[in-house]
Amino acid sequence: MTGTRARRTTALVATACLALAGGCKKADPASADSTAAPVVAAKTVAATAEPFTHTVSAIGTVVARPGRFAALSAPVATRISRVYVAAGQRVAEGQPLVEFEQVGFNAAASGAQAALTAAERNYERATRLANEGIVPRKDAEQAAADLGRARTDAVTARRAQQLSVLRSPVSGVVTRMAAVLGAAADPAQVLVEVADPSAFDVVLSLGPSEAGAVHQGARVTLSAGEKTGGESIGTGLVASVGASLDTASRSVAIRVTTTSTRRPLRMGESVFGEIATQVIPNAVVVPVEALVPGDEVGTYRLFVVDRTGTAMGRDVKVGGRTETKAEIVEGLKAGEMVVTQGAFAVQDSAKVARPTPAAP
Repeated sequence: MTGTRARRTTALVATACLALAGGCKKADPASADSTAAPVVAAKTVAATAEPFTHTVSAIGTVVARPGRFAALSAPVATRISRVYVAAGQRVAEGQPLVEFEQVGFNAAASGAQAALTAAERNYERATRLANEGIVPRKDAEQAAADLGRARTDAVTARRAQQLSVLRSPVSGVVTRMAAVLGAAADPAQVLVEVADPSAFDVVLSLGPSEAGAVHQGARVTLSAGEKTGGESIGTGLVASVGASLDTASRSVAIRVTTTSTRRPLRMGESVFGEIATQVIPNAVVVPVEALVPGDEVGTYRLFVVDRTGTAMGRDVKVGGRTETKAEIVEGLKAGEMVVTQGAFAVQDSAKVARPTPAAP
């Protein structure tokens, strides 16, 4: 019995020791790490206080300045007998461009002049006879009306004779040449266009509400095409804001005078313009890539990083935006650190670590 009790006592002591050892076992580090805040690699940047320009975007076309462009047609139905210039050629004011067959114009001018001479003689005779009481006064009045028509016809014929050779009314470049030697010409058909390339403007179209924020003299950045990102053309200033609304397009015309261009403008080409409407001198600005869409449409949030490297989401109000920067009007102060690249992968309370640079 004594030996059996000794063995039982030994077994109980061993079991107690095992239980004690199990209770005193250290916690698994991996288990503890599973509940810690995640660590994400992301880039951060400090919000800055700097001038921020509010802009509105618009699409437009290159047009000639009034008085520095001409579209010329034949004065009457005729035929082209000579073409002096070609498209793209520079011409001086008064230089001949296109000549029409002269026979018809000369005959019309001669006939009109002969009719005028006859009308003048008839008027003198009718007036003298009416004054002598030989013919009724109405005959003299009819002769006066005939003389007026003859004078108008003579002026029209002489003007047509002058226009039988189209001459450039401005110094510039031939932007269009549709005249073909020997072809028929009609008054409704534009044959030649001449424009002064140094006097090209850009006319942009804006909605009424946006146009209301645009002021004369505002700076405009111009690029080629109908959307942002096109070839840079240069800059300009708003010369005028249309006073009326175009009923067809429901837009207001904004005329822009270029101040500096990287290349010559082309008549009729499409242009994308960004018009400065307001400059905020000390705006809080962050990179656009820092913005994360909020829970509601049109809202945004930023992940702000504190001194311990912990990121917390914060709802903010965005004012203006450019391609690279965003103005924060509420929810952030200048100098606070925000996550930029990698912001979409960050969660609240995440530890932010800067990404390790790639090996050279």
